[in-house]
Amino acid sequence: KLLISLKPVVKESLGFLRASLPTTIQLQHSIAPDAGATLADPTQMQQVLMNLCTNAAHAMEKHGGILKIGLCNAAGTEVDGIPRPELEHGNYVLLTVSDTGHGMAPKVQARIFDPYFTTKEPGKGTGLGLSVVHGIVQSHGGAIQVSSKVGKGTTFKVFLPRADPVAELEPVCTQLLTKGAEKILLVDDEVTMVQTVSDLQKA
Repeated sequence: KLLISLKPVVKESLGFLRASLPTTIQLQHSIAPDAGATLADPTQMQQVLMNLCTNAAHAMEKHGGILKIGLCNAAGTEVDGIPRPELEHGNYVLLTVSDTGHGMAPKVQARIFDPYFTTKEPGKGTGLGLSVVHGIVQSHGGAIQVSSKVGKGTTFKVFLPRADPVAELEPVCTQLLTKGAEKILLVDDEVTMVQTVSDLQKA
């Protein structure tokens, strides 16, 4: 893990999303200039963001809508005035992905992080995407929350512990995938994810 700023991760993802999303989906973003740094694997952070955005795009596939990505600082234990016991007291970097899609019923929402659980049609996903996202966030000492209403859209909030750098240590803002002689095997149930990470490697 490296001390990184998520701002380059979000900005690079925005570029790929603009090129891949259908014209029926609007892409909006809000990146706070003072968004802090976090100890994280940049490639895994890219995977988290792209998985969440891919799911959001699927939710708006039929009727279009608005996909919003946000990045800012947040304090733990309470978010939007609601106590969050799963968050320890402290400071966090908050990554938000929301859509105006079809939303989820409570019984679906309760299972979305279960491995192999999916509501997609056969051949459109194995149900591993959100399970992988959940595992990555937990391995980074963070937490992920979801709120959704049928017909009103869905919002994912990813909380990652903030690790502000000391004066002599600046966040790493290099390319997400470094180049070398090694070969990388890309495996994901979403074709879009595989293509995106492949494109990032070639950039």
